[in-house]
Amino acid sequence: MESRSNYAFIDGNNLYLGVKNQGWRLDYSKFRIFLRDKYGVSKVFLFIGYVAGNETIYKNFQEQGYICIFKPTLEITDSKVKLNI
Repeated sequence: MESRSNYAFIDGNNLYLGVKNQGWRLDYSKFRIFLRDKYGVSKVFLFIGYVAGNETIYKNFQEQGYICIFKPTLEITDSKVKLNI
């Protein structure tokens, strides 16, 4: 039997905004299972900006099987953060 070992590299912000713009909410746990079952993805690298205080969110991603790659962010205003991957 052939062993598949595919990797996915995801820009977390683009995924989030793309889904949100469609009026949907993504279940990241089910999405991870979908990638594994449909495409044989064994590792998912999720590129996201690191924002202090969001550690619980990052831990949840990791528990769901994502490998978080944290990128620095730039503070544009008091409430907006910009990430460039």
